Amino acid sequence: MPVDVVFLEPSFPANQREFARALHAVGARVTGIGERPKEALGDSLREWLFHYEQVGNITDTAQVERVVRRLQQKVRIDRLEAVVEAHVMCAAKVREACGIPGTSVNTTFLCRDKPSMKDALRQAGIPTAQSLGGGGPDEVRAFARKVGFPLIFKPRDGAGASGTTRVDDAAALEAAIGSYKIDRGANVAVEEYVEGHEGFYDTLTIGGRVVHEFVCHYYPNVLEAMRTRWISPQFIATNRIDSAGGYDEIKALGRKVISALDIGTSATHMEWFYGPKGLKFSEIGCRPPGVRAWDLYAAGNDIDIYREWAMAVVHGRPSQSLSRRFSAGVVALRPDRDGIITHYDGVREIERAFGSWIIDAHFPAPGTPTQPVEAGYMANAWVRLKHPDYDELRRMLDLVGRTVKVRARPA
Repeated sequence: MPVDVVFLEPSFPANQREFARALHAVGARVTGIGERPKEALGDSLREWLFHYEQVGNITDTAQVERVVRRLQQKVRIDRLEAVVEAHVMCAAKVREACGIPGTSVNTTFLCRDKPSMKDALRQAGIPTAQSLGGGGPDEVRAFARKVGFPLIFKPRDGAGASGTTRVDDAAALEAAIGSYKIDRGANVAVEEYVEGHEGFYDTLTIGGRVVHEFVCHYYPNVLEAMRTRWISPQFIATNRIDSAGGYDEIKALGRKVISALDIGTSATHMEWFYGPKGLKFSEIGCRPPGVRAWDLYAAGNDIDIYREWAMAVVHGRPSQSLSRRFSAGVVALRPDRDGIITHYDGVREIERAFGSWIIDAHFPAPGTPTQPVEAGYMANAWVRLKHPDYDELRRMLDLVGRTVKVRARPA
């Protein structure tokens, strides 16, 4: 009997197609639910899908539930999966309403609501930042007096550094209370600023057991990277994760997180800091990482990671071993100003220097409008590289960032 899997929004963003492809490849019968009309999906995606249903809003639980209940009248739905942060709560609610196995509403809530997430981590003995979830201006001011500056303000259910602000003094605190509308009843996460080097720990987990794991490092930390134009930020997936003693503490705490939040069969994404106060875990996601980090894991380990995810979902087991042959990383290349891209400097130099180690690259055509710095690592130009030696890869990525310049003119 085929395993019937419903997959939310198989066509956007672009790498969503890889999840549909992988589910089809491991023998699942895949029904896609998305916002685009079927004729806009493309031939390959339509071939991988057994059936497709269009809805007006993929995050509207009622719309998606109506479709799933209609499907259940014809076949047994074995799994319902979503891998985009904005889609996971809808998926969890529909699963629970329709009796489909998978990540629960409670686990999904804890992986999205930052104050509740941190409360759950602290209760499990997992070190994390002090935090305040909700409260009016007076509660926020009292938290600031207790914890001290700097503080971090962010949406309770935001992804990555989106909407995040660092507050360094009392004047900035009052400004944040106003800009985040806390004085008008808005509910915002306020956290202790954690000093230290930042990275992330990702897994594929089956029944609460880690079957594949990866560690990445940010250079510099995300908040600085997303606010500073001249920096060409990077992150690197290390191939040294299995080195004796090197990442044991991260891996041990990651397993405690999975247990504490009751994550079963899922991809996970966990941000961490290591500094003067030791190792602290920050944001937790029961989904794959963003900015196509999985492509780096695939290139560094000689695997089809999307197929591994599909094997976990459909068959409850992995099918490939990780080679750890390469570290792999990406460097973001920012335009020198906002406006319209005119040309690039230094591209031929890095192609000559690192051609055999380049995984891929993206250089928007001249005439393309620039995207703002805070839009992320892959919003404008970028280059991805791999190399067997982590330190050499860092040197190479640094050199790309110093050499390649994205030139723009005012719009």
